[in-house]
Order: sequence, then structure tokens, then C-alpha cells
Amino acid sequence: MKKILVLGCPGSGKSTLSRRLGPLLDIPVVHMDKLFWTPGWVSIPRDALIRKLEAELRKDSWVIDGNFSATLPMRLEAADTAIYLDHSSLSCVLRVLRRVLTSLGRVRPDMGEGCPERFDFAFLRFVWSFRKTHRADMLRALDAFKANGGKVILLKNDRETEAFLKSLQA
Repeated sequence: MKKILVLGCPGSGKSTLSRRLGPLLDIPVVHMDKLFWTPGWVSIPRDALIRKLEAELRKDSWVIDGNFSATLPMRLEAADTAIYLDHSSLSCVLRVLRRVLTSLGRVRPDMGEGCPERFDFAFLRFVWSFRKTHRADMLRALDAFKANGGKVILLKNDRETEAFLKSLQA
């Protein structure tokens, strides 16, 4: 595992897992949100995102967290491992709410500069419906990745994630 994608519903723990995985494996961590968002929650143009991402993908090793479906094919092509956090919708919504309560108004380390945490009801709706609207496509992409020789790790809850991390430490 040298080029690892961490995918899953917002609130599933992608950034948290990445921040733990990177130092454990001595691999740099790249957060897609940091590449994509500029101050004031302004997204960069697609071509600029692609250029930034291509520069990261050329590196020898990385852990990249974030879904960004428009860039998923190129990231999967470069990756050797994909970790999918397949947590329940309720769990993800509760984690997002906890994150808002504990980080409101502050910029998280996995977020773009000048993008403070905020409450966004539309985002909560997106999180709640993610399994229904995005999960099947994500799993199909991961099946194709696996068929082409990639390693897929599916983690359904925090307990499985902790066991996975402990297995890497052993």
C-alpha cells in the first residue's frame, strides 16, 4: 500500500482515517477538499483541480481522501489500494453534526484555507441520501478497480476501522 484512496460518505471518517494512516505508513496525506476549495468556499476551476491532482498522483506515495467523483477514475488508475468507509447514513449525519458543533467557525486541517466549518442543511440532506444516490456507483467503480488488480478494503464501522489500523501496526 503506497497509493491509497480513502472514500466514503461525508462524515464517515475519511479524513480522520487518512490522518492516522499517513503517519502509520509514513506516507503523505492529501485532502481533496484542500485542493478544491479556496477562501470563502469558492471552488477552483476543474482544469486547475486536475492539474493540482495530477501533480499529487505523480508522487511515489500518498493517501488521498475525498470522493470528488469527476476525478475518481484518474485517482483509481493511479492507486494501488482503495478503502471505502461504508458507514450508515445515521452514523454519518451524526458525525457531521458533531463536527459542526465542535468546529463551527474554524477551518479544519483537512479543509481549504479560509473555509470555516459551517452548518449547511443542504449538505446534511446530501449526507443522509449519499448511500442511496452514490454508493452503488462508488461500489461499481471499486469492483472494476479490483478486477484490474487493485486492492479494495471495505470498512463498515469504527470498530472495523480500528481493527484495520491495529492490523497495520502489528
